[in-house]
Amino acid sequence: MAAGISVAAVAIPVAVAYAQLAGFNPVYGLYSSILPLVAYAVFGTSRQLIVNPDAATCALVAAAVAPLAGSDSDLYLSLSVTLTFLSGLLCIGASFLRLGALADFLSRPILVGFLNGIALSIFVGQLGKVLGISAQGNGIVSQLLGTLETLPQAHLLTVGVSFASLALLFLLLHFLPRLPGPLVVLAAAAAAVALFKLEQRGVAVVGHIPAGLPPFRLPRIPLDDVPSLVGEASGLALVLFSSGALTARSFATRNRYAIDIDREFAAFGAANIASALSQGFAVTGADSRTAMADAAGGRTQMTGIAAAVTISLVLMFFTEPLQYVPNAALGAVLIFAAFSLFDLRSIRELWNVDRLDMSLAVATMLAVVAVGAIHGILVAVGLALCRFVHKTARPRDEVLGEVDGLPGFHSIDRHPAAKSLPGLALFRFNAPLTFFNADYFKQRALRAANQAGMDLEWFVIDAIPISDVDTDGLYALRDLNQTLAQRGVTMIIAGRRTEFLDWLLQIGIYRPDHDTIVFPTLRQAVKAFQSKSSRH
Repeated sequence: MAAGISVAAVAIPVAVAYAQLAGFNPVYGLYSSILPLVAYAVFGTSRQLIVNPDAATCALVAAAVAPLAGSDSDLYLSLSVTLTFLSGLLCIGASFLRLGALADFLSRPILVGFLNGIALSIFVGQLGKVLGISAQGNGIVSQLLGTLETLPQAHLLTVGVSFASLALLFLLLHFLPRLPGPLVVLAAAAAAVALFKLEQRGVAVVGHIPAGLPPFRLPRIPLDDVPSLVGEASGLALVLFSSGALTARSFATRNRYAIDIDREFAAFGAANIASALSQGFAVTGADSRTAMADAAGGRTQMTGIAAAVTISLVLMFFTEPLQYVPNAALGAVLIFAAFSLFDLRSIRELWNVDRLDMSLAVATMLAVVAVGAIHGILVAVGLALCRFVHKTARPRDEVLGEVDGLPGFHSIDRHPAAKSLPGLALFRFNAPLTFFNADYFKQRALRAANQAGMDLEWFVIDAIPISDVDTDGLYALRDLNQTLAQRGVTMIIAGRRTEFLDWLLQIGIYRPDHDTIVFPTLRQAVKAFQSKSSRH
């Protein structure tokens, strides 16, 4: 119960803020925070994950629905509910098809770049709210330009409330990190509005929030919008599941238990269907609320149930104080969330580990900024697929040698002290041998053979990294064998003996009545060559 109340203390103000981010009345943020918690508690496999509105999913919902709804607020709500429902159905369908591995398509660099792009979007989108101006624009850049143009019209009292809210949020984070900062800030801002009648002096407030639990009703949508919604729901389902699964895995690893990734897909689907049935919008695993559950000692999904009960009680009995919450304070909470969402440290780590991964993260961030959240994630997945194909089609290859004091065989390029035996070349190709890299394999192998010199006798291929060979790969091996044989060089395969004997038998390189040219290990191949050389 204590952990659930702690989660609710963070979830209520964040849900109110994220509802405005998605373009809804704040009460819909609370609607989205009740039944999804119950649904996930029933179907989820994480003991601690809290399913709630999230900045990324809210931004995706707004980007998908706003162009279709125009200025019709009822249609906007109906389209959002339908989008959430379709996303839930797609998640459940993906679970039955055991597509949990799809989460791995959104690699960490893509998620880092995507969330950084979303953070920039939130920051720019809330500038008008915290400055008390109306900034027009369809994209981040146009919104930023619109904000700069209308900056002289900023409402000073609203700006003061915004900066005071932001300052208090950062102070609480620094000095009292265990306190629910957003709740304290919104409560203080609402008290200031009520006490000093700030709404009468031009400070915009949330206004009336209807009390009571969410109503159950079917959404109204034009049939022409259904195909578009299905496409948007596919992208939303992939993003919300990938983001939520990453959070679930992180806390499962920290607390030493395992989750079932395909059941997680179904659980996220159930949570979003529950949200849609209660007039809510899309939800996913929420980092800040899950962290609060973990810190408060929550170890089972009863924490989520207790949080849902607490939020329900607030909806039934305590909505009156929420009407005084100023929009500027909500904007400050969202900007504060954007600061925590922007992950510069991971960008630095990617720079140190892999520059290409860092470039992918930056490209994803810029794509979200340039073309919006949904199209940005499609661009990012396209870039990731291109990179995967490039790495597989043009993998790293190495000529190996022995290094004194180091067991095994090592790349001559990376180890200048590595030595190779005269007459022997050890070649490693770090990828499956398939139709789109077979010719490249043959070129690189012949290049390595040429560099070995005219006294080359055995050309040994380390087969351990070659996890699979298709028809084109087999023909490439046969052509390489023929070319080397014309020069008096014997092609040897080392590793994966049983598999390669079967494959080579199919193309006539190996016959049972001939000497074996396949060895179980690279070391055995080298010993066989040394033994042959000593006999001669």
